[in-house]
Amino acid sequence: MKRIRHSGQSGGFSLVEAIVITIILSVLIALFLPALAKARKKSSRIGCTNCLKQVGLAYRMWAGDNGDKYPMRVSVTNGGTMELVGSSNVFVNFLVMSNELSTPKILLCPEDKKRMPASSFTTNFSDANVSYFVGVDADETNSTMFLSGDDHLAVVGVPMKRGLLQLWTNGPVAWKAGRHSYGGNIGLVDGSVQSGTTARLRLLLQQTGVATNRLAMP
Repeated sequence: MKRIRHSGQSGGFSLVEAIVITIILSVLIALFLPALAKARKKSSRIGCTNCLKQVGLAYRMWAGDNGDKYPMRVSVTNGGTMELVGSSNVFVNFLVMSNELSTPKILLCPEDKKRMPASSFTTNFSDANVSYFVGVDADETNSTMFLSGDDHLAVVGVPMKRGLLQLWTNGPVAWKAGRHSYGGNIGLVDGSVQSGTTARLRLLLQQTGVATNRLAMP
């Protein structure tokens, strides 16, 4: 009977081979990580754009049932928020449209890391669950006016806080760092969502054709 001889070689990797594989994997990870990060940023911006489009649609649906006026132009006694536009409670402008919005989750930008999405409109819903400003003077007759948009704005380098912000047509407004990499999204009355840098933001502001744009910041 013949004996089977083993060569003494195992099927595993040698130390040198393991080191080479580790180096190759490290190089591949270093090459692909920036691309993955860029793809994630792009996906987040698209997600934000989709949220603002749904917000714009909700505004339009609500206006269709209220004399073609947005909540900011309808009295509180008639279900709107006209008397509340100067308050620090921006969320009420979205709360009156809860039926049209369906879920408060679309009011949070995917890149807003400082806030948390609300589970419902009836449970602790507040400005802490809202990433978007409200264009309190938005009018269906002016399609270029700001209706909603990312709230990470600064004027003369000073980050804007909660409350009513008045922007002049040639005002030194800019996007802050962080969210969307010095960029942002603006939802217009015509239903479109415009994205871009600070230069684009200022151009859109001029195109509204009004001297002052009032934005309620959450």
